[in-house]
Amino acid sequence: MRRFFVILGCSLAMMGCDQTVKEISVLESVEEAAPMEPAETEVWSPKPKTVSVDETTGIPSDAIVLFDGIHFDEWISSKDSTAVQWILNKDKSMTVKDKSGDIQTKRNFGSVQLHLEWRSNIAKRANGQNRSNSGVFLQNRYEVQILDNNDNETYVNGQVGAIYKQSIPLAKASSKTGDWNAYDIIYHAPEFDAKGLLSKHATITVLHNGVLIQDHYLIKGTTEYIGWPKNQAHGKAPIKLQDHQDQSGVSYRNIWVRELK
Repeated sequence: MRRFFVILGCSLAMMGCDQTVKEISVLESVEEAAPMEPAETEVWSPKPKTVSVDETTGIPSDAIVLFDGIHFDEWISSKDSTAVQWILNKDKSMTVKDKSGDIQTKRNFGSVQLHLEWRSNIAKRANGQNRSNSGVFLQNRYEVQILDNNDNETYVNGQVGAIYKQSIPLAKASSKTGDWNAYDIIYHAPEFDAKGLLSKHATITVLHNGVLIQDHYLIKGTTEYIGWPKNQAHGKAPIKLQDHQDQSGVSYRNIWVRELK
């Protein structure tokens, strides 16, 4: 098919605009012929890898299990890299030990699919940000808030499921206080150029108990308690779980991660 484009020019006269044709340009383009056979639009490689899912645990075969309820082998103290002091429970969960400090993975991660389950402390009925407050930090910098918001008001960019002080969740999908919650997170790490300047923002998608609450949000930078987000160049870094140091009593179980390219 041929397309003809006529470009009309305009010459200005002293008393007005006298529209004249200054140039006629004919551009020809030939559209690519549409496929006539099914095979012409078939792609056979590269083939995706095969991933199976354990019928009992729900864990993918290529996942790294970070916590299975038996030991803290994948974790260290964030403050001094010593052994974790959090409480290991008989039900294969772990609970924040107040004022013992944050914990983080021994391994460093970039872009990931992360699954974790958490439970608020039914015994501690404080208010606002002091009720079962914890958080999961991607690359040790970008926090998804954990909080008991049931009958407990707080600022909405700091409520459960928020990208802390940045993105308000699309919904509050919390379980009843004391019941287990699940976060499924798809996180793509930021990129920096040769000068250390941000060239591509990190993005995050979060499902809370199967409900979409963060939809490919562009993270502005570090999730600061006070001040604006910062974007200092970094590479892979640990996943961190927070001790809010206010007797939060938050528990975790069934944590696994898949590394993404």
